[in-house]
Amino acid sequence: MKKMFAAVILLMGICSAGAMAHGGNTASQGENIFENLHKGDKRAVLVVHFGTTVADTREKTIDEINKEFTEEFEGFEVREAFTSRAIIRKLGKQGIEKDNPMEAMDRLAKEGYTHILIQMTNIINGVETENLQNEIKNYSDKFEVVRVGTPLLTETDNYKTVAEAIRKEIPADKDTAVVVVGHGTHHYAGAAYAKMDYVFKAKGYENYFVGTVEGYPAIEDVENQLKANGYKDVILAPFMFVAGDHAINDIAGEWKEELEEDGYNVKVVIKGLGEYGDIQHMYMDSAYNAMVTEVEDMAAKKAKLAKK
Repeated sequence: MKKMFAAVILLMGICSAGAMAHGGNTASQGENIFENLHKGDKRAVLVVHFGTTVADTREKTIDEINKEFTEEFEGFEVREAFTSRAIIRKLGKQGIEKDNPMEAMDRLAKEGYTHILIQMTNIINGVETENLQNEIKNYSDKFEVVRVGTPLLTETDNYKTVAEAIRKEIPADKDTAVVVVGHGTHHYAGAAYAKMDYVFKAKGYENYFVGTVEGYPAIEDVENQLKANGYKDVILAPFMFVAGDHAINDIAGEWKEELEEDGYNVKVVIKGLGEYGDIQHMYMDSAYNAMVTEVEDMAAKKAKLAKK
């Protein structure tokens, strides 16, 4: 499978991922600097998740994709990290120890790793992504190479692939509305949710809608569309990597109850995006792409052109 993904990425020439991705940089195809290492060099993959305290979904999503990375990236040490300090604390009280990204990077540096490939399982390029990128910047002098893959929804083609994956996993006849509910954010990256809804429609999936727990589109926005299109049967599903507390309490709880009170027949599918094989492959593709992508510093380029 590894060779298959690598070949696909090289042929497509996708350049969405970057090394130490800073705003204003552009990416171009380069060599895979994780191959043909020098004596003493050590390479590792760090898979970074927001995390969850729900054991069942953690096993089906986080543990599963970690396993996939271990199998796919032969010859790499594969580690994980959680970005949510609150979840790390809660798990710690249960006797489950998880590193945050800085702790994981410190361990890798101490153990002599030189080439680090980081892949996050974030959905959008929001607050969590920015925080992680800022943390990674502090380690630029501790490793020879640090490359970072992108979140799920980065390029427009990503949205199209996600729409197809969801329709494949949650098929529905034209009289049934499928509503996928994301976490939401007050960050400007929250526009990704409305774009995802638009892409569904652009692909002809008229009965697929996107809502958020904490942001836009909110439940009232989604319900306005359901009413306008005359839907009575609704399938709710999380638009999140894990089907954790939000999926259980907000989607299967509050959203379901409110829609039922308004007369809808509601079915809930508690399945995180991380359980979808096609979605797992997208994260794998992003990591492979980061391995062969060089990032051009646009600020430095403009300064050079200004001198000329």
